[in-house]
Amino acid sequence: MVVLMGSSVFAQKIDTSKISIKPKAKVVSRVPQIKANIQPYKPNTIGYNSSSTTLSSPTLTKRGKVLTVLKVYPNPVNEQINISLRLDRETTLSIKITDLLSNDVVTLANERTPAGEQTKTYTIPNKLNPGIYFLRILANGESIVKKISVL
Repeated sequence: MVVLMGSSVFAQKIDTSKISIKPKAKVVSRVPQIKANIQPYKPNTIGYNSSSTTLSSPTLTKRGKVLTVLKVYPNPVNEQINISLRLDRETTLSIKITDLLSNDVVTLANERTPAGEQTKTYTIPNKLNPGIYFLRILANGESIVKKISVL
C-alpha cells in the first residue's frame, strides 16, 4: 500500500494563469429602431406665417361632393333597379354592376346628367346570374359602391 504524504488529489491549487474571463454577451433588442428625422403627425393644425395667415388644413383644398346616392331599391333586385341620387352639378354619370372581384359585369349607364335630384330606373339583363353584386356609381371622380343581391 502506498501512502502519499502531504499532497492530496482534491487539495490541488488551480493554475490561475490559464483561466480567462469571457465578456458578457451584448443584449440585442428585437424592437426595430428607426433612424430617421420624421416630423410627428398633427391633425387639423393651422400654421401661421408672420406676413400672412396660411391655412395648412387639407380639408380646405378638397372639392365639394358632387354625388350623393339617396336610395337603391328594391334590394334584392329581380328585373328592375331604381337609383335615387343627387348631383350638385352637371357631370358624366357612370353606373356599373361589378362582381365580388371588382370585374365589370354590366354597364347600366354612361351619360351626361344634369344637376339636381333624380330617380333613374334600369333593367337588369337576363345574362346576370343570381347572386351578390356591387353597384358602382361614378360621377366626376367620386365613386360610391352599394351592395345588391340579384334574384
